[in-house]
Amino acid sequence: MSKKNEIIVIGDYTATQLEKLSEEFQTIFVNKTDDLRSLSAASRKNIKGVAFKGHRPLEFDAASFDLLPELRIISNFGVGYDGIDIQEASRRGIKITNTPDVLNDDVADVAIGMLIALSRNFLNGVDWIKSGAWGKSGEMPLNRTVSGKKAGIVGLGRIGCAIAHRLSGFKMNIHYYSRSEKSSVKDWKFHSDPISLAEEVDFLFIALVGGQETSQFVSKEVIQALGADGILINISRGSTVDEEALLDALETKHIRGAALDVFTGEPSINPRFLELDNVFMQPHQGSGTIETREAMAKLQRANLSRFFANESLITPIN
Repeated sequence: MSKKNEIIVIGDYTATQLEKLSEEFQTIFVNKTDDLRSLSAASRKNIKGVAFKGHRPLEFDAASFDLLPELRIISNFGVGYDGIDIQEASRRGIKITNTPDVLNDDVADVAIGMLIALSRNFLNGVDWIKSGAWGKSGEMPLNRTVSGKKAGIVGLGRIGCAIAHRLSGFKMNIHYYSRSEKSSVKDWKFHSDPISLAEEVDFLFIALVGGQETSQFVSKEVIQALGADGILINISRGSTVDEEALLDALETKHIRGAALDVFTGEPSINPRFLELDNVFMQPHQGSGTIETREAMAKLQRANLSRFFANESLITPIN
């Protein structure tokens, strides 16, 4: 039997994910990049591959690279790779891969589900039954229609397109912002800046990649432009939105509400969110299904296997 290639596994993987990685590779596990220092220099010096599942911005930085002098590939678990310093990795000749496409449907489903749950006040409906209010007080207060409105997408990549296609089924007019107009979506209206997009829509979906380039891209001005009947839905990264401006707008009812799967500093979120009745929140579980997480893990392993076999990577990003 041939010797397994040795890799370091970093992150909060499930037992099944760790088991499958161990079946294909000889693995050394640490919880986060800071823990690399706890490994001996001898165990680190010949490592060429890393399976990485990180959440903190630029967690895998130059100092981390220095600890792995022979590193040649980081196979990232997730479509977002803002936890890795891509520029520094490229400078050192380290390849980065991610796990796109396999999670598009589940993330898009969550985006639509959160909008409906907020607009139709589903959580209050559950409480209305459990508390006995239905029998005592009759019908719960009326909520708001979702279908037939105008929807805006900030970031028309794979996930943004998946969201837009679903919204079309709700008889919505689709507007979008991206770095350039998409010739493949002639029926959707392009906006050259996010403020003009927000001014024209009822629902604003954020589907940007994370990282320094998109930090607070959805600014106070964008949020203000959405207006008193607008709803913001974020399934990208908490960093893409000016969270303080969003909280101010929610508290003053300058916008109608927000549906959020991601937050700045998660899992520790700003306690101001907990006092609001016009926010629907989820614990960053857009891709959180058994099927999709299995597909993501499989793609992560496949990229590592391709690298060690000197074959072309499936989903390279640099």
